[in-house]
Amino acid sequence: MLTELHIENLGVIERLELMLGAGLTALTGETGAGKTMLVDAIELLVGGRADTSIVRHGAEEARVDGRFVAADGTETILSRVVPAVGRSRAYVNGRLATVTLLADAAADAVDLHGQHAHQHLLSTATQRAALDTFGDVDLAPLRAARARLTEIDAGLAVLGGDERARAREIDLLRYQVDELDAANIVDADEDAVLDAEESVLADASAHRSSGTTAYGLLADEDGARDSLGNALAAIDRRQPYLHHATRLHEVLAEVDDLIADLRGVADAIDESPERLTELRERRQMLKDLQRKYGDGLSAVMVFHAESEDRLRELERFDERAAALDVERQSALIEERTAAEAVGSARRAAAPKLAAAVQKRLRTLAMPNAAIAVEVGEHADDHPGDRVQFLLAANPGSPVLPLTRVASGGELARAMLALRLVLSEASAGSSGTSGHDTLVFDEVDAGIGGEAAQAVGDALARLGQHHQVLVVTHLAQVAAAAESQISVSKKVSKGATFASAKRLEGDERVDEIARMLSGKSTDSALEHARELLR
Repeated sequence: MLTELHIENLGVIERLELMLGAGLTALTGETGAGKTMLVDAIELLVGGRADTSIVRHGAEEARVDGRFVAADGTETILSRVVPAVGRSRAYVNGRLATVTLLADAAADAVDLHGQHAHQHLLSTATQRAALDTFGDVDLAPLRAARARLTEIDAGLAVLGGDERARAREIDLLRYQVDELDAANIVDADEDAVLDAEESVLADASAHRSSGTTAYGLLADEDGARDSLGNALAAIDRRQPYLHHATRLHEVLAEVDDLIADLRGVADAIDESPERLTELRERRQMLKDLQRKYGDGLSAVMVFHAESEDRLRELERFDERAAALDVERQSALIEERTAAEAVGSARRAAAPKLAAAVQKRLRTLAMPNAAIAVEVGEHADDHPGDRVQFLLAANPGSPVLPLTRVASGGELARAMLALRLVLSEASAGSSGTSGHDTLVFDEVDAGIGGEAAQAVGDALARLGQHHQVLVVTHLAQVAAAAESQISVSKKVSKGATFASAKRLEGDERVDEIARMLSGKSTDSALEHARELLR
C-alpha cells in the first residue's frame, strides 16, 4: 500500500506531501488543477516514461518519492528524479537503481488504469493468471510435469551433445585419463619430496667431500675431539672445575654422536647420475601435468577423478540415454494429461468470466458492452496458455483485444469490472486478489446519474480488498470514497502553484456540492449531504 507520496517541481506542483490510507480515496478538483499530475507521479514511481517537459518551469529537476508498506509491515521507498536536461535517475530504498529494477520493485504494488502505460491486466500473462484465479485452475500438476521434463532434458544435455561431439569428448577424455593413469600420482606433496632428493643428488660429490672434511676436523688425530679430551683431562677431578668437567663430558658425548652422524650421512650419499636423470624427468612430467590439468598436484588429482567419472558416464551413454528416454516419454504423457486438464479448466472458466465481467459492465454505463475471453485453440496449445480478453464497447462492433480499445474511460471501466469479479472470486484468500494499490483515471468519463453511482459503489467495494485511488469529476464517485483529497491551484506573481488537501466534515460537503452544481447552493449542499449519507 502507498502510504506517503512526496512530489517536488512536477508540472504545476512545486512541493506536495500526501499521506494516504487504505480503502477508496477520491482525488477531486477543478479541471487543470493538477489531479492527473498525482497519477503521473505514481506512474514515474513504477517505472513509467520520464519526459523532461514535466519538470516545473525554472526548476533543475523534478522528484517523486513514495513509501510503500507491505502486508507484513515491510517498507520500501521508491524514488524517481527527472532532470530538466539529461536522463532520469531511480532509487530503491535510497540506493541508485535502474528504472527496470524500480519497476520490478513496484511490480506487485501498483496497477494504473486509464491512459497510462502501466496497465498490468493488459499483458497476456496477467490475463491468463486472472482466468486461472477466477476458475480456480490447479496448475500444480502441470508445473510439476514441466519441471520433470526440464530435469530430464537437462540430464540428456549433460550426457553429451550429438553423437560426433560425444565421440570427440570420449577420445579426449580417454587420452587424458590414460596420461594421468600412467603418471600414477598418489601424493599431492610428491614434487616437494622429489625436489629435496634432487637437491642432494645434483651436488652429491661436493656434499660427500664436505661431510668427510667436517668428520676429519672433528675425529682425526689432534682434531676437535682430541682437543676437547685433553681439556677434560686437565681439569678432571679438580674441585674448582668439577662443574666445568661435567659440562665437558656432555660436550664430548654430543661430539661423538655428531661424528657418527656425519660419517653415516657422508657414506650414504650415492653419486647416481641415473637416479638424478630419473628425478628430473619425473619432476618435468609433473610440471607439464600441472600446466595442463590444474594448479598444484592436488588439483591434478581432482581433475583425474572427475575425468574418470565423466568418461564412464559417456561410455554408458546409450544405456543412460535409453533410460532417460523412457522417463521422458512417461513425463511427456504426464505433461500432456496435465496440460489438457488445465486447458479444459480454462476453457470452461472463460465464458463464465466473460459473462461475469460483462454483467459488471452493464452497471458501469456500458450497457451494450460485450466481453469475450479467448483461450488458445492451436493444436499444440493443450493448456490454453494463449489467453486473451476482448471487448466490444458498442453494438455491432467486433470484439477486439483490450490493448486495441481506444477509449481510456471504457478501458478503465473494463478493468474495474474485471477487478471486481476477481476480488469477489478470491475473497478470503491471500495473494490472489492482485496488486495492493489500484489507481483509476478517467474511469467515470462520459457517464452520470445512476451509472456514476454504480461506478462509485463498485470502486468502494473494490476498496474493501485494495487501496484504491480514483481521479474523478463525479460527486457520486467522490461521495462513495472513504477519504477525499481536493487538488487546487492558484496563481501568484505570474506562476501557478498546485496544492492538495485532505477534506474533513463540512469541507467535504462543500467540495461535493461544488462538483454537483459548480457552487455551494443550499440545494447542492443538501444533495451533497445526502450523497455522503
